Amino acid sequence: MTPFTGINHLAMATNDMDTTIGFWRDLLGARLVAGLGNGNYRHYFFELSPTDMIAFFEWDGVEQIPLKDHGVPVKGPFAFDHIALGVASSAELVALKGKLEAAGFWVSEIIDHGFIHSIYSFDPNQIPIEFSVSIDAVDVRQKPRMCDSHPSRAAREGADPVPAKWPATAEHTAVSDDTVYPGEGRIFTTDCT
Repeated sequence: MTPFTGINHLAMATNDMDTTIGFWRDLLGARLVAGLGNGNYRHYFFELSPTDMIAFFEWDGVEQIPLKDHGVPVKGPFAFDHIALGVASSAELVALKGKLEAAGFWVSEIIDHGFIHSIYSFDPNQIPIEFSVSIDAVDVRQKPRMCDSHPSRAAREGADPVPAKWPATAEHTAVSDDTVYPGEGRIFTTDCT
């Protein structure tokens, strides 16, 4: 089992924080739980689940990314395709589709991917978003499936971590005050309201 609790946060960028807040908080219902800034930038966090957040930086001069459909191949330097957010039920997926359409956002039909059903859309920053609900009959977390006819060498080794692939840690050090360096978020330990 991995030591992770989820994705603490994805950090994106926007050129319009107010429009971004309107989409993520007011349309999708993600609580705006933290905000940093100083006149030169903003960094705001939205709660997606008890363990997951999405954050946005707003800087002067940020340009909106070109519109790129989910999963369409690209050439050249590239690191990000889309984010996929889970929803709890098929009824919630259908309701979310209706909410996005009513707000004037393009949204795909519901697509059956075998282990999830998904809809696709874009946030106001043209960030591609997939919303998915897991299918009970096919739980890939409980029973991993590799249906690639040409899997990579590492994928052929299976789903579980392979021990001794990396050098062992020489010694474990304890986290102490002298190894944790202050960052701007320390402002949250004071009353900043």
